[in-house]
Amino acid sequence: MSRPKVGHIQFINCLPLYYGLVHNNVLLDIELIKGTPTELNKMLLEGKLDISPISSIEYCRNYRDLMLLPNLAVAADGEVKSILFVSKVPLDKIDGRPVALTNSSATSQALTRIILRDKYKVSPKYFICPPDLPQMMMEADGALLIGDDALRVLYDPPKDLYLYDLGKEWKELTGRRMVFAVWAVRRIFAAENPDLVAEVYRAFMKSMEYSIQKVDEIAQAASRWENFDAGFMKVYFETLSFDLDSAYQQDMLAYATRAYELGFIQEIPKLEFVEV
Repeated sequence: MSRPKVGHIQFINCLPLYYGLVHNNVLLDIELIKGTPTELNKMLLEGKLDISPISSIEYCRNYRDLMLLPNLAVAADGEVKSILFVSKVPLDKIDGRPVALTNSSATSQALTRIILRDKYKVSPKYFICPPDLPQMMMEADGALLIGDDALRVLYDPPKDLYLYDLGKEWKELTGRRMVFAVWAVRRIFAAENPDLVAEVYRAFMKSMEYSIQKVDEIAQAASRWENFDAGFMKVYFETLSFDLDSAYQQDMLAYATRAYELGFIQEIPKLEFVEV
């Protein structure tokens, strides 16, 4: 049997999971394929990956073809740090102005539109583009950045620009936490390889448990590879949640309901989990 093809988000937010996989020698048993959330979404839905993180909104759009892995997500209770809206003007002044949305994340694109519409009562002119802040701000008055691009802006904020953390904005708008990505397996693969899926899932959970215990070590390692100090990295990792308990599931469905009401998805999904 060939090794399962497993997606991995190539952002610092998934370093804890990857770090544990390396430590536990799991990479020998899987074919790990790295990419942005948008790239991994596409590969999973095209059958080029068997198991992968997927943007929450893309799971909602394709839940009939996918099943969730329990207790695994990228989520935050309020501030998330790596999902930022950068603006030349306060958000209540951005109505009708051009806004650039990174092409790296479908979930955050919809989240931005929801927050600006429902919290700030504005309707900017949106366009999608690569995550290059100087280029974005040449063409727009506001820009959505995610992942490492957002962290770099937060770590060294540009002068004369407003920064908005969209995890915090969502919490203020709804009182709920935000699930940005989940881990999913293609239904066909899960049906044909239940033992293999369970094995990969156990490796993920073991990796995450290891990484939670080693957060100082991981933060120190990350600070050697990136232009962030270890203290900044530790606070960031501790800001994130990688859980998908029943409360987070309800929060994810609340986001899906809002996305459905605004026409971003065609129906409210069921959250169906593989047996592991």
